[in-house]
Amino acid sequence: MKYPVVVHESEFGFDVHCPLLPGCHSQGDSLEEALENIQNAIITYLEMISDEVKGTLYEVEATV
Repeated sequence: MKYPVVVHESEFGFDVHCPLLPGCHSQGDSLEEALENIQNAIITYLEMISDEVKGTLYEVEATV
């Protein structure tokens, strides 16, 4: 599956995050490195989430 990522270039390199996966961020010195690193971060994120959702799923409503 393909995931969209957002890349920001700065004087320190490239930082990248996946908006569909909250908290999934990475970086690299080059664009290529940053994209490779976010690919690994997405794989790790999905592996961690798959362990967390093995229980019973419920929906709750919360109002602010």
